[in-house]
Amino acid sequence: MAVMSIADALKAAIAEEMRRDPSVYVLGEDEDIPGGMGGAFTVTKGIGDEFGRLENINGEMKEGRCINTPISEIMISGVCVGSAMYGMRPVADLQYCDFLFCMMDQLVNQAAKMRYMSGGQLSVPMVMRCPSGATNRGAQHAQSPETFFAHVPGLKVICPSTAYDAKGMMKQAIRDNNPVIVFEHKLLYGSKRKEVGAINSAGEVPDGDYTVPFGKAAIRREGTDVTIVANLLMNYKAQEAAAELEKEGISCEIIDPRSLLPFDYETVVESVRKTGKLMIVHEDNYNCGWGAQVASYFAENEIFLLDAPIVRIAAKDTPVPFSPELENFVIPSKEDIIEAARKLARA
Repeated sequence: MAVMSIADALKAAIAEEMRRDPSVYVLGEDEDIPGGMGGAFTVTKGIGDEFGRLENINGEMKEGRCINTPISEIMISGVCVGSAMYGMRPVADLQYCDFLFCMMDQLVNQAAKMRYMSGGQLSVPMVMRCPSGATNRGAQHAQSPETFFAHVPGLKVICPSTAYDAKGMMKQAIRDNNPVIVFEHKLLYGSKRKEVGAINSAGEVPDGDYTVPFGKAAIRREGTDVTIVANLLMNYKAQEAAAELEKEGISCEIIDPRSLLPFDYETVVESVRKTGKLMIVHEDNYNCGWGAQVASYFAENEIFLLDAPIVRIAAKDTPVPFSPELENFVIPSKEDIIEAARKLARA
């Protein structure tokens, strides 16, 4: 057992899977060039030292399982889909999740559909790692677009928020025979690249091999008055809010979905059966965010468990501003969660 940051837990998972399976390789911009960062957030730094770098040295190609790519996300996704169909297991590193939109045809029309279009004869076992969340970088480097991809049959979408889950879910993602998109919040990495507002998410991680299954939520805090479902950074803000609300006599149960596609409705239903109140918190936009799907599920299937209307707390429906003050206004805060939960508990 060792205490690790999420960045180090992800690196450990990738390295262990590369040792276990020679078909696993990594690629991305600044993936692990000498003197580089190892991706934008240091997750793959040092991978090339152990597994070699694919390099052109004096006109001759040197083999390696770590590929530093040009700045071309459409090329990265094309290589992933093609090599995965051929039998490899690529793990791609995007510098920012916003660049997923450069890959939409490959991800949505190719990777997600090939198993279905081939009658199960083809599979696309690829992993796309995506740093997400607002961190004072402006509208094109600050999005939380999980919902876009949770909408697509054939993809799997996960969002680990602890070091334990980061390692176990990454190993599960690499072994999965379907394309998996992994959202990793920039303020949770705990990497050597310091971020304003970063949260210490380091935790104990087993030394041995283990996986964390998709489609199973985790209860981060037990409570009796309000159920709060929140992912990534918002789960930490919800836990902070719950600690303060406890002083007022309001007990909140905090659920971390961990996996958005597939989604664990059963755990949320059992919690609401106890509390009668449901709040959903995410950094994705309010309009059509993944919380709307969860709310819809309850409206259609479990409405009689509710003692009050469902509450959704989400980013305001605007591009994320570059100004720190305006960004803080747009992104949900601990205070927003406290205020809404207080009203919901008393409804």
